[in-house]
Amino acid sequence: MVQTLFNSQDCERLDINQVQQLYRQYVNPGQVELLGSFGFGRELVIKAQGCLLETDQGHTVLDFTGGMGMLNHGHNHPRIIAARRLYQQHLRMEVHKNYLSPHLAALSHNIACLLPDDLNICYFPNSGAEAVEGAIKMAYKYHQGQRQQVLHADISYHGKLLGAASISGSSELHFRFPEIPGAHAFVYDQLSSVEHHIKQLRKEDGSSDIYALIIEPMSASTLKRCSGDYLRALRQLCDHEDIVLVFDEVFSGWCKSGELFYFMQHKVTPDILITSKSLGGGKSSLSGFVAREKIFHQAYGNLNDALLHSTSYNGYGEECATALEAVNIVVDDHYSKLAKSIDLQLGDGLKALQQKYPKLVREVRGQGALQGILLHSGSGLLQSITQQLPIRLLKDEKFIAKLITAAVINHLYEHHRVLTYHVENREILLMAAPPLVVSSDEIDQFLQALDQTLREGFARLCLKFVKSKLFTSFMQRVQKENTA
Repeated sequence: MVQTLFNSQDCERLDINQVQQLYRQYVNPGQVELLGSFGFGRELVIKAQGCLLETDQGHTVLDFTGGMGMLNHGHNHPRIIAARRLYQQHLRMEVHKNYLSPHLAALSHNIACLLPDDLNICYFPNSGAEAVEGAIKMAYKYHQGQRQQVLHADISYHGKLLGAASISGSSELHFRFPEIPGAHAFVYDQLSSVEHHIKQLRKEDGSSDIYALIIEPMSASTLKRCSGDYLRALRQLCDHEDIVLVFDEVFSGWCKSGELFYFMQHKVTPDILITSKSLGGGKSSLSGFVAREKIFHQAYGNLNDALLHSTSYNGYGEECATALEAVNIVVDDHYSKLAKSIDLQLGDGLKALQQKYPKLVREVRGQGALQGILLHSGSGLLQSITQQLPIRLLKDEKFIAKLITAAVINHLYEHHRVLTYHVENREILLMAAPPLVVSSDEIDQFLQALDQTLREGFARLCLKFVKSKLFTSFMQRVQKENTA
């Protein structure tokens, strides 16, 4: 028997328990458990604008996550909504293989105008991982399949598809799936490590066997940054060996770091640039990789190979129109200046809290509107609390760091209605990465909330979290991680 189908109006009437049950049955039960570890996993958002969320429980929440990189423009930017409505009202064609798209053409032109040198040829898939794989595929084709090795950093995160995960060094990707051959990890921001691999990975005739080197100039999962000297040295090495140099700025792009793209402050140009997240203005699923003319023309610049890489949605009309407006907003509203202003207030504020709580805050990292803190995890009282937990959990060397960070995130939300998140790549970072439209007052609100939270002390925060009804979900999540 066919069950009754939902419509969009029905969705507006679903409560959190109904949504959780649907997730458990038809989406991902583990996701319910994961989010159920925190207060925000027990509410639904009914409205979002700028940096603020309204929930079905009547709470107004300051969203300091920036949508994990997707919301430089904030939620529901009025110009982006207007652009999408105009496209719909005029009944524009979405996508068609037989017609060229003026929106794709204009978006490609605008991006090329903003990027240095001859980074001019654009391609627009949907996700960042797709763009990564498209870029690596282009680099392989540039060498006509005559080279077999690719280099990536040891702390890299390029996505979760098979190819993208093959060249990622994140501890988040703990299960090994089939990988593309010839992937090798070098030490991030360490030139000697790259030189070692270049020396080792040669053919019998002495020529290089490396077709691409991919790196995040600013690593969003560790908040580490490549120095200008390092990036320039990579450029020289790749030029000398004819290796395609690929920069992944999926997260750090579109002024998140304070520059349009982080690499631009160092006057270095890659052969291929990967972008996504805020390219879509928070309203479209769009990514891109932009190649220098020489790379593109040697890879695909002939009639026989022109369609060797394509997707059904490349040139999707409303997505490109949305991105077109998003890029123009970045320029018109001087997002680079906004990010630098955020850097001063937020960065200085976090450093002040580190000085105020030196036994709690170990390190402040980041740049622009992409910042975070590492928390200390040593405390006699805290150790006594954790010793009461199952021994299998304590075997996880990161457990205390996870517990502390989770307790801080939950307290920020439950007591101050501030939404934050953490990243895990070798270390556990509490992130402060707001949209670029965040106000000075909202930054102060976040800093005051974090100050009051840290004042509680880790032992008390963790004890509250352990005693809360949410802790059961957290424990189940950690146990499954350890089992995996």
